[in-house]
Parts: sequence; structure tokens; C-alpha cells
Amino acid sequence: MMVVMRNEQEYSESEGSRAKKKKKHDGTSRPACSWVHFSREFIKEYTASHPESSGLKAATKAASDAWKLMSPDEKAKYTNRAREVWDKYLSTTPARVPKPRRQTKLVTRCSPGRLLNVLQRLTPDQKAAVKSMGFGSILNLRCRTLRRSLCLWLLEKFNTVRRSLEICGERIPLTPRDVELVMGLASNGKDVVNSGPDELIAELRKKYNATNRGISVRLLEERLAVPEAGEDFKRSFLLYVLGTLLCPTARLDVSPSFLHFLTNMDVVHQYNWGKFLLDRLVREVARYRQGKQRAVGGCLLFLQLFYYESVAVGEPSELSPAIFPCLASWGEEEISEREKQERELGGYGCGEVVYKERGLGMGMLGCRTQPDSIHLAIIPPEIEDYPLLEQAGLDQVNGGMIMAEENMPISGNEGNAVCVDIEIADPVRAPCRNAQYGCTDIVDYTKRKEHEEVCVCAPCACPVRKCHFVGSSTQLSEHFSSKHWDSGRRFQYNSPLPVTLNKNETFLVLQAEKDGILFLLNKGTESIGHTVMITCISPSSSKEQYLYDIVSERGNSCLRLKSYTNNYPGRVEGSPPVDFLLVPFGFLNSTGKLDLEMCIWNSTDIGAD
Repeated sequence: MMVVMRNEQEYSESEGSRAKKKKKHDGTSRPACSWVHFSREFIKEYTASHPESSGLKAATKAASDAWKLMSPDEKAKYTNRAREVWDKYLSTTPARVPKPRRQTKLVTRCSPGRLLNVLQRLTPDQKAAVKSMGFGSILNLRCRTLRRSLCLWLLEKFNTVRRSLEICGERIPLTPRDVELVMGLASNGKDVVNSGPDELIAELRKKYNATNRGISVRLLEERLAVPEAGEDFKRSFLLYVLGTLLCPTARLDVSPSFLHFLTNMDVVHQYNWGKFLLDRLVREVARYRQGKQRAVGGCLLFLQLFYYESVAVGEPSELSPAIFPCLASWGEEEISEREKQERELGGYGCGEVVYKERGLGMGMLGCRTQPDSIHLAIIPPEIEDYPLLEQAGLDQVNGGMIMAEENMPISGNEGNAVCVDIEIADPVRAPCRNAQYGCTDIVDYTKRKEHEEVCVCAPCACPVRKCHFVGSSTQLSEHFSSKHWDSGRRFQYNSPLPVTLNKNETFLVLQAEKDGILFLLNKGTESIGHTVMITCISPSSSKEQYLYDIVSERGNSCLRLKSYTNNYPGRVEGSPPVDFLLVPFGFLNSTGKLDLEMCIWNSTDIGAD
């Protein structure tokens, strides 16, 4: 009898603890299932008939064995009883309030706070060196942390194919000009492409202790702590900025591939860093979505500040004057206040889209652009001038633009920007920047950038290693034919061409016999095979595309890609977010070479086969 009482007490205590847990979790105890109804009866009978049993554990084991041997008809008694109790519970218990979904963790190497610590220790000479490279806007970085919940939300709304943010019921396009407006980086000039002799690259990798993992961030911080402002400082600074803010990858360390376009620090200011930042952001987000990396690469700070400037949480009349670049106007206090307003409004995406008023998402300058005037922001003295504002006319251009007087009053606090209208008396006409590459157009100064973005004479770099030639696509074709005629393969349009890529070859230059246009057969390496695609060496703004076909065979198996070429002004680094053919390692021949058959058409009016 004592054993029976003890078992019943253990059972009641166990049931009580379970009920407390359920009550604490749900607010009320949930009905028992058919098994529980059966086990309660069985355990009482079992303990009464087996006083020698060792306790509740043995009784529960016996109940489980008996339940498994019961037929559905025998279980129906307990099943109906549980259903009746459950129906009564549902009719009397209020509906449960669903718990909010747990936030997915964001992993990123974009760290503005770490960069800000380095910027605060720079000497005046070092800051002057940073400005000489065209990165003076980075010196005005004020925010330390990313709002990870906002970044996660923006990643869901980021269309990498269209390069746009689809928020608030609108599609806001992202362009290199927006990078210039937000981050202060130039959106014109030469495309950032791999260059430099292999010997110099090898020397730099040794100098920075570059491994397969990358270049140590701490090593760069130690180099930047030395008070010198020469070429070594410039290269170390750009490596650090690219690896921690502008173009971080999924790795902890800085990518050693950045060394390839930092061999000559005298031409760094000529690069189109705005386009480079946007291209890398699109590429890294695309790789993250494909599951190729756990961390999100790219400049997430740009997405965050672009959202703040493109979506207003107050009335349009309450918009503060725009400061360009926007990087200088967002510190921790401003961001915290903005996040508070977002929560009060109901969350992200509940504001009003004002990107057109801000000049964002359209590649246009100014707050509210009028046909006959440019609406500029007067920047406080503590904020440096940037290339965008200099090109907009802050430097006098032959009297073509009427400038505001130096003692122009600034209403309100001195730290606020005030928009003024600067009238254009007679638009100045100037030659295109690509005149040295063959462009003969003379355009209005105010429309110069728009022309250069679509100029057919935009510079392209020679893909041959150790060659530093840069010219228009026509000039590059003539240069390649005369200087590197033995470095590529000539082919005929609309005709199949068998090619073989050696184990260490990452690309093959193809030149059309008909018109001399250059193409690149690019080979990348992934964990399970090689990626193969064809690009055309021409300005990125070129609208002309060529249909191509790549086939890889192994016995009776065949892999095929039919797509259109994308335009790149040089060699392609890595695998951009475009179509490619993935060839498994099993398709390689016995010597490790990749055998392919390709065909390029000079007409897009080709049938399905």
C-alpha cells in the first residue's frame, strides 16, 4: 500500500509540474491527449496489481508497451474522450496571441565603428593624403554601428537583378551617382579593373603577409598607426577602408585581390569608385542569397543611409535640407532619433518616399532641380568639399555660373545646410573627358556627366597581364591586333570553335576576325567545379549584346549554356551576378584541362537552336 501511495504521489507531482509548465507557457493548461487518458488508468491499475514494481518509471514503461499492442478500436475509447475535452477547451479558451518571429541574425564584416576609431587617430598630413586620393568624404564618417534589423529588411527588398530597392510600393533604382550622393565617392572615371605586373603583386602580397585567408585587419591598423603619409600609408588606408566599410567580403580579413588595382597610387583618384562599390554590393548580396556564404558582404552602410534619405517619416514640409554627401549628416544621435520615429510610425517602409526630392535614385544632383536652376546645398565650413560639388560649379567656370558671395548669410544654426538657387547665365560647353580616347563631342557642362555615362569612347583596359594600355574599345582592338596578336584566339561569328583552358588559365582572349571586337572566355573555380561565361570588352554603358553558346561534353553527358554577353571594360574579377555554366570537375580531361566548344553570333535574331 505504501508503494502504491508513493507511485501515485510521484505521478501527481509529475503531472502537476507538467501542468505548471504548460500554464506558464500558454496561460492555461492544455487538454491531455488519448495516450495520457489511457496511461492514467493503466498506471493506477498496474501499481495496485504490482506492489513490487520499482516506481512510476516501470509503470509508464508497461503502459507504453500495452498502448502499442492495442488495436484502433480499443484506443477509440480514449481518443473520443480526448476529442471531447479538446472541443470544450477550444470553445471556452480565448485565441492565443502569436509570438513575434525570432529575428534572423545578420553577419557582416561592414564595420563603420572600427574605421571611425582609425580615422580619429590620423594626422593632418595623413588626412591630406586621403583627400588627394578622392576619399576625403570618408573623413566625415560619424556613425559607428549598423542598424541590423533595418539592414535585414533592406536585404529582403533589394532586387539584385534590377539593382533597385522595392519599398513603400515603389521601385527605387540604385546607380553609381547615388553612391556619390550618399558616400561622396566619384561616380565617373575609369572602371576599377585588375592591373599591375605579377612581380609587383607578388611583392605586395609578401609585404602585407597576404595568405589564402586574406590580409590581416590588425596588421593594417598597426601600419596606419605609424605617422607617415606616403604611398605605403595610402595603400594601407585604402585596403583598410575597402575591407571594413566600402567592399567587405564574407571573410574576416581583407581580400588580397584589392592589391591588383592599388599598384599605382597616383591614379587611384581617377577610378569610378561609386560603380565599383555598387557592383561589389550586388555581387555579395547575390552570393549570400545563393547560399554560397554565411556573412553578407558589401557596403550595408550605403543601403542604410540611402533608405534614410529616400524615405521620410515626417511631412514633406518637414524635410531637413539635404547635405551632400549624406554620410556627413548621419551620426549616432540622428540615427537613434530616426529609428525612434520609425517605431512610432509602425516600422520600416511606412514613411513617404522622397527620393526624387532628394535627387536620389535618378542620378541627378540637388534637392529640387528646376529646368533653369541648380538647387545646391551650402556646406558648413567643417565639412570638406567633394568631387560632386566641385563638378557642379563651386569652382568658377569661365564666368558661366554666377557664384554666391563668400559672406552669404546662412539662416539658422551654422551647422545646418541652406539651399540656394544658383542661376546659370550661359551654359558652358566643354569637351568630353574621353576626348583622349577619341570622343569629339562638345557638351553643356551641366550635361557632361550624363554624356560620359553613355559615351561609346569610355576607356577599356587591355586584358593581357603586364600590359597597361587603356583606350576606347576601337583603340583597344587595334592595340591588341598589333601588340598581342599571339596572345589570344581569333574566331569567326556564327561558327563553332573548340577551345581548351589549361588548369591555371582563368581567361582566354577571343578576337573576332570580322570587326576585331574582343571577348573574354572567363573561368572561375567553385567548390564542385569551374564556372564559365563569355563577356565583351566594351564600356559598361554599351547596349550592344552578343548571343553565345558554350558546350561541355563527357561521354554521353552534355552541359550547355546559351546566353547574352555582358559588357565589362577589362578582365572580370571573380564571378559577377550574371549567367554562367557550372562544369563539374568530373568533366575535365585526364590532364586537368577543360575542353569546350563555343560559338558567338553577331546577330541576336537567332532561333532557339
